[in-house]
Amino acid sequence: MNHKPLDLNTVQAYVAAHIGDFHQRRLESLQRLRLRRILKRKNPYLFRAKHILTAEALVRSILDAHLSSQEETLFGEFLEGLAIFVCAQAYGGHKSTAEGIDLEFQKDAVYYIVSIKSGPNWGNSSQINRMRRNFQQAQRRLRQNPDISQVVAVNGCAYGQDNHPDKGDYLKLCGQRFWEFISGNDRLYLDIIEPLGHQAREHNAAFRQAYAALVNRLTQELLNDFCTPEGMIDWEKLVIFNAAARTL
Repeated sequence: MNHKPLDLNTVQAYVAAHIGDFHQRRLESLQRLRLRRILKRKNPYLFRAKHILTAEALVRSILDAHLSSQEETLFGEFLEGLAIFVCAQAYGGHKSTAEGIDLEFQKDAVYYIVSIKSGPNWGNSSQINRMRRNFQQAQRRLRQNPDISQVVAVNGCAYGQDNHPDKGDYLKLCGQRFWEFISGNDRLYLDIIEPLGHQAREHNAAFRQAYAALVNRLTQELLNDFCTPEGMIDWEKLVIFNAAARTL
């Protein structure tokens, strides 16, 4: 498909319409949290080494660690959807059904397959090798199509920089390079910032209220179940809950 000039109003309308979904899922993720489930997944030795003394401080530490990971995942999914939408507008791109591939589109007689990640430091060597295998498998399938002469694999990263994009068997395009690649617009990486703040104050106010209520509830639960009668954190009891061998 030939390049179609990108309508920024359409992109901004998409962002404004869908950023609320990110905030709603973020809030729902917070409301689903349960103390014992989080304690099972977090490293009690780390929190002990940080010399945490109060139940509230411990609750905030484990909540913030959990939420940081959750928000990165949820916002990554939002950015993936935005990238596919943008490419559909500019080049007729579409979401891929191939394993590990997010986006497919054709530009200048080249067929591109794209794996979209949030930032450049997204995976270890085994994860990168898995992406390479997914690229190879998709390329073999697509080359069976007589209408496709050249297939190029791209690891697209929504933010960050990588000044050596040619990785041999695939390209790694980050930040401005990625957004320009899928849109033909070298300013898109800047233009999408403003609509991301759509109703952010209202969304964050609701989130802060839910966060405060959850901190209070989990702190009370921690005091009841994992603190001594004198009010000190019972680290031995907490570590037993997290790490002790269970009888099969």
